[in-house]
Amino acid sequence: MSHLVAYVDGGSLGNPGPSGIGVVIDGVEGGTIRIAKWIGHQDNNVAEYVALLEALQHALALKAQALHVYSDSEVVVKQMTGDYNCRSPRLYSLNWICRKLARSFDFSISHVPREHNAEANGLASSAIRTQLSVVCP
Repeated sequence: MSHLVAYVDGGSLGNPGPSGIGVVIDGVEGGTIRIAKWIGHQDNNVAEYVALLEALQHALALKAQALHVYSDSEVVVKQMTGDYNCRSPRLYSLNWICRKLARSFDFSISHVPREHNAEANGLASSAIRTQLSVVCP
């Protein structure tokens, strides 16, 4: 694995509320990786960071040389690029872990409009809906 591209999204029903993440990783030998995962009761920004963390961990496991991430979360993108300081105590540790993992390869991150992140968004929503249908049939 050399150069991967990931689309990440996290969401919650309510803020905070039931939450899920969606990750799409392209450039993988054998095809695209799609992840939809329930992450419990979180707020939107935590969900967005957990989605980024999932992409970083997969890229590391795949021994990627480079990873470019697209996210529709302006907060996460600007904090990861250093345009915003991360002052939130609840986000600080997630930001720190993501920045540390990002140093493992040639990492970059860009903001994309929500409509260009539809697949990751759909996976995050699917994770929430699937969990809620199990808990509240």
